Order: sequence, then C-alpha cells, then structure tokens
Amino acid sequence: MAEPTATTGALTAAANHAQRWLDTVATRTIPARVDVESLLPLVGGALPDEGCDAVRVVDEVAAVESGLMASQSGRFFGWVMGGTLPAALAADWLVSAWDQNAGMRDATPGVVALEEAAARWILDLLHLPSGSDVGFVTGATMANFTCLAAARGAVLQRVGHDVHADGLTGAPRLHVLVGQERHDTVDLALRYLGLGTPTVVAADEQGRMRLDALAEALDAVPADAPLIVCLQAGNVHSGAFDPVAEAAELAHARGAWVHVDGAFGLWAAASPRLTARLGDLGAADSWTTDSHKTHNTPYDCGEAIVRDPAAMRAAMGVHASYLLAEESGPGNPYERVPELSRRARGVPVWAALRSLGRTGVTELVDTLADRAVAIAAGLSALPGVQILNDVTYTQVCLCLESDEQTKAVGARLHEDGRILLSASHWQGRAVLRISVSNARTSAADVATVIEAVASTLR
Repeated sequence: MAEPTATTGALTAAANHAQRWLDTVATRTIPARVDVESLLPLVGGALPDEGCDAVRVVDEVAAVESGLMASQSGRFFGWVMGGTLPAALAADWLVSAWDQNAGMRDATPGVVALEEAAARWILDLLHLPSGSDVGFVTGATMANFTCLAAARGAVLQRVGHDVHADGLTGAPRLHVLVGQERHDTVDLALRYLGLGTPTVVAADEQGRMRLDALAEALDAVPADAPLIVCLQAGNVHSGAFDPVAEAAELAHARGAWVHVDGAFGLWAAASPRLTARLGDLGAADSWTTDSHKTHNTPYDCGEAIVRDPAAMRAAMGVHASYLLAEESGPGNPYERVPELSRRARGVPVWAALRSLGRTGVTELVDTLADRAVAIAAGLSALPGVQILNDVTYTQVCLCLESDEQTKAVGARLHEDGRILLSASHWQGRAVLRISVSNARTSAADVATVIEAVASTLR
C-alpha cells in the first residue's frame, strides 16, 4: 500500500509537469511532432519484473509530451474541442483524488449535490424544462445514446410494446427521421440501440433540415407508427441550426419524440443575442450537449437531458438488492446514464459554471461567435479564399479555387504548426474547417490565423 509521502511526491511531480505544460501551451506548435512508433520505446516493451516509485512513474508518463497536441491553445481550431477553464481543471483533479462513485444519491451526497446543482443551472441557462432529468455521461455520443434509448422506450410504449421487457423482437417498426447533415454519432447511437439506418430528410445549402422535406417524410410514415425525429443544433461545418421549434411542431403533430443533438450548439441558448436569431431550442423532448466543447470543461463531461424523467429512468435504471434505491423523489444518478459506477464527472461542470456565472457563460458563448466572425472576415479578404458558410455561430468553413489547392494549404498549415484546422469535405468540396471553441482564443490568435493562411498562400 502506498505511503502518504509517496502520494505527496507523485502529486507534486504531476502538478509540476502539468503547470509546465500549461505555462508553455500558448507558445507551442499545435500538432504533435512525433508518432506512436517513436514513443513506444520509451514506454513499451515487456512489463518489468520489478516496480518503481510513483514519482518516477509520473516522470515517465510526462516523457510522452512531445506526442501531445496543444489542443488547449487559443490557436487550436480542429474538430470541435474546447479548452479547459482553470476551476474546471482543478475540480477534475479533486474528483480523481476523492475517487467517489457518483452512482447513488445517498452514498456519496457531496458529489451528487454538486451534480444536481449543475443540472439545475444547465436547465436554467439553456431555457429547458425545469423538471427534466440530466444525466452526466462521457460525451455527446453517449448522450445521444441515452436520449434515444429513452425515446425508443417511450414511443414503443405508446403503441403497446414494452421494449425494456420484451426487447425489439416482435416490436412494430420504429421510424427515425434525421437531417441530411446530422452528426454521425446519431447514426452510431441508433445502431447501438438496434434501430438500424434512419430515413434521411433533405437539408438546405447550410445543412439545415428543410421543413418541406420533413413534412413530406412525416407523411410517408404510416399513421400511428412509433416515430422519432432527430434535429441538430450546430452543424459541424456551417454552425447552422435546424428550425427546432417549427420542426418540433410538425413532428409532435404526428406523435413523434423530438431529439436535438446540440453537442456544441446547445450552449447558444445561453446567449440572448444568439437565441434571437437561432430560435427556441426548448420545444423538443430530449437534448444532447457536451461541456468539453463550448462550455470548456475537461473531457468526460457530456450531458443527456430528457424532458420526461420516467422515460429516461425506464431506459437507464437498474435494480439490485445491494443498491440504495429511492422509492420516490429525484432518483439516483445511475438511473440517468449507461453506467452503474462512474466518476463524478458533473463536478467540473459545476465548477466551470460557478467560475463563470450567468454573465460569464453568456460572454463566453458570444465571444466565441465573435471570434469566428472576425476570422471569417479576415480570411475572406485574402486572394482565392472563399468562405462557404453563413457564419452565424462558431464554425468557419473555407476553401480555395480547387480541391488540390485547399488540401495543399491545409498540409502546409499543419507543417507550419502555428494553427490547427480540420481538413474535411462539405457540399462536394474539400474544405478547411475552423471551430472556435476555446475560451483562450484571443484577438491576437485571430490575427495569427489570418497571417498563417496569408503567408501559406504567399
């Protein structure tokens, strides 16, 4: 068993390595500079017969630093990955030190109190129904899975089939409608749930689901058939939002469950300025988001939000003789997530919200959107650069005159290392995608983006 002094030494060593990383991340090149094969000789090989002290282990872990991506830098715009607010990072360390199983409300009330407070704050900030259940999951993929599991059970129950007792065998066909440009994690969740390939509804040039196409797709579903409609808040290329309120009205008229995948876009609801343009996101039955993105917590901080707690708990709950079960009331956290045992991942969410406050959350969201607008304006002034999307949120999608030029510029920018953009394909073209998700991205970082692209073009 480790002695207290060994723990102190290991934590001190880890804190020193972490602080040095954070102190230098702002000036580092963004991509990792070595590959896995180069690092394996440092950490691989046969497991030694003898162990070693904890401080040495921490030092050996830190030796892979050259293989890390500086994703916490304000110049990182790849995928949709936020940074980490200081309070959230420190709270995450405490979560690991406390090592609490956040599954049961009465067993670990300290961390559950923080999670329940964070859940209420999220519902309030995002203008979602106050009685909704919030489950803290690993990320947007499992949030989609959790919400759609609740949806599956609810819509099948309405037609007299108990999927939780009887499975899908013998169930009536469940129809799922998705937008043409939904995120692939929706399809992945449907596959996990045994629901197969969804019906695709056409989208407009910005990736928004078309209401006329949705109406036509709804008309093609047999009357009284179980039905789920999946909408999107934040297209990964354009940042565009499906018309949630209007689409939900059409879908609810057919008895559908409406789910909104808002992995990074749902946080736009915290901004009065943005909601005035993007509309009401609260008209659905379930919502997905991921605090690691726009909200800037560490990884492993996703949220699955379901309007009907009974549907969520029927899908996710489990009962065993040794578990502390509540007969009534708010229920246990394990009834809202796929895991029975889990770390208290809602604690960093609480810490991030507490450090920002309501005004700070609004300012964070608005500033990220403003940085995206500034980047798009600067890049559009460069010769040959075309911005393909309407920059209404945090995404900028650009290309050059040919796919070959776009790919070449992307490769040169990656080699240069000052910034990191995502190479992708959208609207039939090779593109470079910029996702502004990090609270550290400054006006100086915006200028660096424009200069890096300009110098690469030269």
